[in-house]
Order: sequence, then structure tokens, then C-alpha cells
Amino acid sequence: MATSGFPTLLILIFQEMSKMKIHVKAALLSALVLPGLGQLYKGERIKGVLLIVSVNIFIMVALFMLIRYVAPLILSARMNGAFDTKFFLERMHGGGPAVRLLLAAFCGLWMYSWIDAALGKKGKE
Repeated sequence: MATSGFPTLLILIFQEMSKMKIHVKAALLSALVLPGLGQLYKGERIKGVLLIVSVNIFIMVALFMLIRYVAPLILSARMNGAFDTKFFLERMHGGGPAVRLLLAAFCGLWMYSWIDAALGKKGKE
């Protein structure tokens, strides 16, 4: 009797991944899970750790910026009793350049990690 569902799908994915070359697995790890994991998988410890630390810094800054822009909305909603969409959009637009730069840098780091894992030197192969 054949089983179906998510566990079977995971088993098939892992079976296929076991047939892949190391640089392909590394690229998948960096692209789909976390930038830097692919480098760690290939044995490039320093580069992998630096990428993971960089990504975590970007995530912390993004959360700080989100809290900075959302906190006045929460206060406004609590004081006025209603959510002000116009105020929200003005606040989010006000942080435009910094938010765009942060997003561009994060995407660039992610792409670098993915390409480096796929095309970079093969550590364990």
C-alpha cells in the first residue's frame, strides 16, 4: 500500500538530494533555507558564518525598523479607538530610502550566497 502526503514528499525530496552534487545541495540550502548554510555545507566555515551573521544583522535591523514604524500606529489605534490607514501609509512611506536600501542589501546578500554556493569552489567534493 502506497502512502501519500507530506512525509512521503519529504522522503522523495531527500532521496533526490542524495543523488545531487554537493554544490547543488549547497545552493539549495543557501537559496531556500538561510544564506550561509550552503557555504557551511561545502566546508567554507568562515564565509558561511559571516553570511549567517550578516543575515541576522539585517533581520534585526529590519525588525527594529518595523517596530519603529508600527509602534505609533498601535498607540494611535489605542488612543483613537480606530486604525488610521492614512497615517500608516504616511509612516511607511516616510522611511522609504532606508527601507529600500535595507531590502536591496538583503536581497543582494541572499543572491550572492546562492550564486557563491552554486558556482564557488567545491569544499568537500
